Amino acid sequence: MTSAIILAGGLGTRLSSLLPDIPKPMAPIYQRPFLSYLIDYWIGQGVQHFVISVGYRKESILNYFGDLYKGIPLNYSIEDTPLGTGGALLQALKQINSDDDVLAINGDTFFEVELSTLKSFMADKKPGFLMSLFKSNEIDRYMGVDLNSEGVITSLNISKKKSYCLVNGGVYLINPHFFDDFDYKPEDSLSLEKNILSSLIDQNALIYGLQSDTRFIDIGVPEDYLRAEIFFKDQR
Repeated sequence: MTSAIILAGGLGTRLSSLLPDIPKPMAPIYQRPFLSYLIDYWIGQGVQHFVISVGYRKESILNYFGDLYKGIPLNYSIEDTPLGTGGALLQALKQINSDDDVLAINGDTFFEVELSTLKSFMADKKPGFLMSLFKSNEIDRYMGVDLNSEGVITSLNISKKKSYCLVNGGVYLINPHFFDDFDYKPEDSLSLEKNILSSLIDQNALIYGLQSDTRFIDIGVPEDYLRAEIFFKDQR
């Protein structure tokens, strides 16, 4: 069974001018939340179980989706205090009772990668962690990554002198035991990229990146949220 963790607990401060009272993943697009488009897509890719990490105004997510959505079971990992993307992921992984690779997804981005492609790459290379990437010329907005010839990520903070960079698209496929030896306290607030992955890369952990030239949107800033209706016009 393929399980997916959705990181939906952030405060959404950049979007607060438009949506002051709801979490980013619940931002409405054609009268339904962004998160529903995200879940629908990954159900279509074969995900059979979701763990949604929630924190800020969690009740809006819990009340809308409940424990079953379109026949798919949902569980919740609740952040009593903000844990950051890394701390939230580590907490949510405790609810995965399987040795199968786990999908992890940012709750405020939509990246149309194919799960079968990610799984094929994992089966071939056998990394512990696979990050989906896309090419962007917005080098001041995103943290770029460097890859070696084998596709291993060697750096998460590339030089800003480049005209474009490969960017983390917020979709990961993870061996559920990849973080077993990572030393942290359950209450730690950690960034997945800046704290956890950067530390593991420094220790020569095999973290791979796979570029996909497919549709991507990040609704975390007002101008991109406002173009989401165009992005999803064929899925309303």
